[in-house]
Amino acid sequence: MSPNTCWLCKIFRAEENGISSKVSLEEALQWSQSFEKLITSKHGPMIYKTYLKTEHSDENIEFWLACEAYKKITSQRKRISVARKLFTSYIQPQAPNEINIDSPARKVIIANIQEPTQSCFDEAQSIIYMHMERDSYPRFLESKFYQKLKHSLQTNGN
Repeated sequence: MSPNTCWLCKIFRAEENGISSKVSLEEALQWSQSFEKLITSKHGPMIYKTYLKTEHSDENIEFWLACEAYKKITSQRKRISVARKLFTSYIQPQAPNEINIDSPARKVIIANIQEPTQSCFDEAQSIIYMHMERDSYPRFLESKFYQKLKHSLQTNGN
């Protein structure tokens, strides 16, 4: 398959012209030390999200990042609005970006959605973190996507 028709190549090229050009080799190498280093680094979440798109599981990182932003909301009115959006996008059955969480976690959110607290998505967020850490993160580290990024950074002396 030529690089012009490879969908993975197109995604990677698009990222090379965007965020991956801002990644340092040092940062990229730190991602292999732990999932925590990947997810908390400056560019890691967006590179990881690009990879997850290739697996059709980018809803996981989107939900996790949305929860991080949600926790910072101080206005109760805004918290209610955002909580409902998170619920309809990721939690409710048949949601457009439904995440894979267990029934008890889903029931807790349903019970708390009318008056959501800062921590009402914590259990679901922890489950998704665990899914990513155990499942997609090891695949990310072994992927051609990550290997090509590291090679590109090493070659360019970035």
